[in-house]
Amino acid sequence: MNKVMIVTGGSRGIGAAISKTAAAEGYAVAINYHTRADDADNIVWEINEQGGIAQAIKADVSDPVQVKTLFEEVKSKLGVPSAVINNAGTTGRICRIDEVDAETMNRVIGINTMGALYCSQEAIKLMSAKHGGDGGSIVTVSSIAARLGSPGEYVWYAASKAAVDAMTVGLAKEVGGEDIRVNAVSPGIIDTEIHASGGEPGRIDRIAPAIPMQRAGIAQEIANAVLWLCSDQASYCNGAILDCSGGR
Repeated sequence: MNKVMIVTGGSRGIGAAISKTAAAEGYAVAINYHTRADDADNIVWEINEQGGIAQAIKADVSDPVQVKTLFEEVKSKLGVPSAVINNAGTTGRICRIDEVDAETMNRVIGINTMGALYCSQEAIKLMSAKHGGDGGSIVTVSSIAARLGSPGEYVWYAASKAAVDAMTVGLAKEVGGEDIRVNAVSPGIIDTEIHASGGEPGRIDRIAPAIPMQRAGIAQEIANAVLWLCSDQASYCNGAILDCSGGR
């Protein structure tokens, strides 16, 4: 089987950590990005400098046409993927739900939920034994917000992640007999720039004392969990939602 991985939102934060870790483990990595071309190119350069194989590919995962083109381009340039990581995500600014605009909620659902659905759909078309594929692994980066609800911060984001948890369970049952395993990693507070983009750069300092481990996680810890779920060591994991939240 080809060791080819697609990482959506692979140019920064958790996605960048997944991309670099996958390359170190022998995957040819398609680093999907939407607007951060320079960041994606930097990750590609870093992987290539380490002797790995990577390609930066632009696509808005909330657009099914662009997602289809993304998968076609990956197949053409790197080969049929054996692992697809639904990592692209956004939150919108921190506020109550009666203060957020419809455009923000639609964008969050479009990227976080519909993007994961569109990418999983294309992955199954290429990887499923039903379609003549060699199988593979789909891992979605969810969030413990799906369980906690994110009151007063971004309830719509929590809803988008609860949806991908349901997708994970349903798809695992739907395609588990077609040599595809479908799982998710559910991070807690992770030290990335997503908090600043949500409007609260100091969010980690505010929440960390309430985490049983008394600290935020780092992107590499989530990348390690994702790569484990893709590996043969997790060969009987299907439909799992793995909490990586410091016990929160």
